Amino acid sequence: MTEPLVFASRSEADTEAIAQLVANTLTPGLTIALNGELGAGKTRFVRALCRALGGREDQVSSPTFVLMQLYPDARIPIAHFDTWRLGSADEFQLIGAEEFLHSSDWLCLVEWAERFEFLLPEDRLECRILHVSETEREFQILGIGPKSSEIIGHLSKTSGQL
Repeated sequence: MTEPLVFASRSEADTEAIAQLVANTLTPGLTIALNGELGAGKTRFVRALCRALGGREDQVSSPTFVLMQLYPDARIPIAHFDTWRLGSADEFQLIGAEEFLHSSDWLCLVEWAERFEFLLPEDRLECRILHVSETEREFQILGIGPKSSEIIGHLSKTSGQL
């Protein structure tokens, strides 16, 4: 496990820049666990990440009521989950999460990931988004496992670009 990288976002443009930086390091088969309080910006970050990967940002909405959305047209196909309304790990599995979480083809983005952390791949990126003020967020990105730690290494080398 690495030390988390911390990025400050004072605007949507900053969030876009952080997402672009992260997108430049991603490969298929990775899971990003997104955590933060309601309104912290998890879905906004997913939109920005999708756009940075060449997907259609306008297709991204909070999957709170749909639970899972797929964006197969991005440079890396994206499976987007929201576990907020799920009552159990069984429900998460019933929507087909494991098929995507253990695929070498998809990038999985899991909002409220801490609820079912034990079902996520051991090697993953964790992104905690802290609500600092009405317009400010703090992104703490941590690598857990060898592949994600390597990504953190690449991010730390390029983070000065922000």
